[in-house]
Amino acid sequence: MITPVKISLDDYVLSGGGANGESFDCKSDPAVMLKLYFPGKVQQPLDEMLLARKVYDLGVPTPEPGEYVVTEDGRYGIRFRRIAGKKSYSRAVADDPGKVGQYAEEFADMCLRLHSMHVDKTMFENVKDRYYCLLEANPFFSAPQKDRIGRFISDAPDTDTAIHGDLQFSNAIFVGDERYFIDLGDFCYGYNLFDVAMVYLCSCLSGEDFIKETFHMPKSLSTEFWKHFAPAYFGGDRPLEDIEEEIRPYAGLKTLIIERDTRMPMPEFRSCLAQIL
Repeated sequence: MITPVKISLDDYVLSGGGANGESFDCKSDPAVMLKLYFPGKVQQPLDEMLLARKVYDLGVPTPEPGEYVVTEDGRYGIRFRRIAGKKSYSRAVADDPGKVGQYAEEFADMCLRLHSMHVDKTMFENVKDRYYCLLEANPFFSAPQKDRIGRFISDAPDTDTAIHGDLQFSNAIFVGDERYFIDLGDFCYGYNLFDVAMVYLCSCLSGEDFIKETFHMPKSLSTEFWKHFAPAYFGGDRPLEDIEEEIRPYAGLKTLIIERDTRMPMPEFRSCLAQIL
């Protein structure tokens, strides 16, 4: 049993927020940042801390995780080594749209390197098992639809290579020549298209309002990012239409995650499953 280290938030300043919690910078030690989960979440930060350590030890470029902590008001979190001066690729594109091609190619290179890393399958979850669980728990698909989706998952290639699990271009940061992945709480292993599909979904399938709020840019710019990312990742000899046709059903599988979180059917993403259903 790992006992959390008790800390006071008096030594931290709020620096950002997300779906599960908030991030803080340490006042007394600029090399430390804190990811603090919302009240009531105890096991999730512990699980993420243990996973983050395994991912870091695997050699994935990611900020080094520190202790599992708890604040005076009962919120749990993780301390990480802070990357001073970092910027996410989404923020970089939003701040300098003229470099969208450069940033997309850099991000594609990071993804190619990640997806070439072989992992010990006894230490991490299989992406297929994750989707089987999501599919079983989903109340919005009929039994025949679940059978067809399940067969698609089963028929996907089996590999032992790394998957980020939430491959948005806001989850990769850089400073100078150093690049890092962050928010690896869904890290697993399996076929790379399960991962790259999130890039396509976030860049091209999400609505204008979501993209503006999440990535700080108009949808036209995020779509431009994808148009540079795809040939850099898949090779410039493949037509973009062929790439998107192959990846679309994998993007549609993200519906299972979105419907779990929103607790409602999402027809705009389900449309990507048309060739399966």
